[in-house]
Amino acid sequence: MSKAIALYSGGLDSILAILVMLKQGVEVTALHFINNFGCAITDKSGLPSKSFPAAEKFGFKVQLIHLGDKFIDIVKNPKFGHGKNMNPCIDCKILMIKEAKEMMLKLGADFIITGEVLWQRPMSQRRDTLDVIEKEAGVRGYLLRPLSAKLLKPTIAEESGLVNRDMLYGFNGRSRKPQMALAKELGLTEYPAPAGGCLLTDPVYSQRLEDLLKYNPDPEIKDINLLKTGRHFRISEKTKIIVGRDEKDNDLIESFLSDDDIRIWVDTHGSPLVVMRGHIDEEIIKLAASICAAYSGAKKLPSVEVTIQSREGKRVITTPPADKSLIEKYRV
Repeated sequence: MSKAIALYSGGLDSILAILVMLKQGVEVTALHFINNFGCAITDKSGLPSKSFPAAEKFGFKVQLIHLGDKFIDIVKNPKFGHGKNMNPCIDCKILMIKEAKEMMLKLGADFIITGEVLWQRPMSQRRDTLDVIEKEAGVRGYLLRPLSAKLLKPTIAEESGLVNRDMLYGFNGRSRKPQMALAKELGLTEYPAPAGGCLLTDPVYSQRLEDLLKYNPDPEIKDINLLKTGRHFRISEKTKIIVGRDEKDNDLIESFLSDDDIRIWVDTHGSPLVVMRGHIDEEIIKLAASICAAYSGAKKLPSVEVTIQSREGKRVITTPPADKSLIEKYRV
């Protein structure tokens, strides 16, 4: 039995690519990649999922691989550039396929498969880009794209008879109708709706990340995680303030913090949780307290008692809520 390593996002295309191989009797090990920018499938707690319904239904293995600093490095300096926002799509795919190549050699697999569809994505799925990805990853001839294979040059797996090219497909373009029809044919009834991509394709998130890397080229994971939530304010080159939008935001911010972080909130009214990152002094604490007051239920009062909690304990300071011009001055 031939073996394949699959890139598995959990989306429709990656599932179909695997099912097409299973139909030909190929043993598939799927790699689900995790980074710090929201690409992975998560459970209800927001952590990377260990449950993959399609894998359980159709009987293929899934291994989780965290890309860690390797991915952060390409976000900061992608060889093939960013997309419209901070998304390094070409470099990202090259990195994942390199990881798949290592797994292929480790497990003695014969080739690699992806769910890529020619011309579906404007940056990473053009014909010329597919060739670049294959070359840069060092897998020329070993990378099979089952959903568009009939539009591409035959791979070693096809030429050697490990895979029947006649049972592959020639999908292209952005329409998902052919994939949906194939899903029905193969018995795949539940799959995620098409997504817009990872957080790096989001303009607001990308602006926050660009700001973070500008002033802190080597951020902590905590700093990256905090980009996902709240309102962000750049106070100086060395200081940021993050303000929760609602209770869910407050809980998420709290989950990223340690005992060393200073927390700010209004005890007597509905309030955001506010945290500061970077250089902190008393003037910055007073500014953060005034911003906290401005977003609290006490924002119309002339002065507000704001609680400051640090490793040294709790204290209360009284401050007027920050006015709109001050807020807009610092907002990222």
